Amino acid sequence: MTLQELQQAVYQLSSEEQFVLLESLVQALKAKRQDPVDRQALVSQLRGCLKQPGQPAPSDADLESMREERLVEKYLA
Repeated sequence: MTLQELQQAVYQLSSEEQFVLLESLVQALKAKRQDPVDRQALVSQLRGCLKQPGQPAPSDADLESMREERLVEKYLA
């Protein structure tokens, strides 16, 4: 059945059947939805990527400096 056929078939259903179909669609979409990202864990992982052996993780100032250097390299070089 194509999407267009399905859309036409919906109008032939009773209001109660349309509501049941709607509930089924909502449940299917909820099941497919991915869990929200844990931002704190993501930040920790990214800092770990930047950390060099034997040295502490870069500070916010260090990260801002790296970002600034990258932007200068990207747009002014």
